[in-house]
Amino acid sequence: MPRLSKELTESRRDEIMDVCVNLYKKKIFKDITIKDIGEVTSFTRTSIYNYFETKEEIFLAIFKREYDFLTDDLLKIIKNNDSLSREQLAGKIADVFKKRELLLKLLSVNLYDMEENSRIERLVDFKQSYGASKDALEKVIKKFNPSCKSKELNDFIYVFLPYLNGVYPYAHPTDKQVAAMAAAGVKYKEVSIRNMIYKVLIKILP
Repeated sequence: MPRLSKELTESRRDEIMDVCVNLYKKKIFKDITIKDIGEVTSFTRTSIYNYFETKEEIFLAIFKREYDFLTDDLLKIIKNNDSLSREQLAGKIADVFKKRELLLKLLSVNLYDMEENSRIERLVDFKQSYGASKDALEKVIKKFNPSCKSKELNDFIYVFLPYLNGVYPYAHPTDKQVAAMAAAGVKYKEVSIRNMIYKVLIKILP
């Protein structure tokens, strides 16, 4: 591939990721192919491999970008507020995650497959962005609850973050899932992403 400017390379990577995001609104992860992506981008399918080796790498890059957005949004809570009550803090954090619906949807995908089919350097980039978002969340808690002990904070992080993996599927069940629950006699109550996150935060925030 001819040497491209950093700006053009990033622009093309972003275009590929944006196409993938749009396809992900219509198809499930396993049904999206490089061919599908190539049919919508402004350059050829084979050119995609100059930027990503696999479909999983594209989604991992989207994942990374979403974590970067999350980090920025969490740090804005600190920047824009001098003090918050526990209830107000829960609301602010819930609002941040409500904006990151794509991240929550990605969290419901089998991350093992995505990571296994990505190069180690891409995986390291992703883990760094994940780590930065985790650090930002910890900073938010410490800012508005300075008396929070390390164990309390650690316990919160390792309950709250795994909980997020199940938020999107519960808030957005498929028609097939709803029909199956009805046939099985299982009641389903509609609930919003924000409400699910706010209610658990009220219970577990240190």
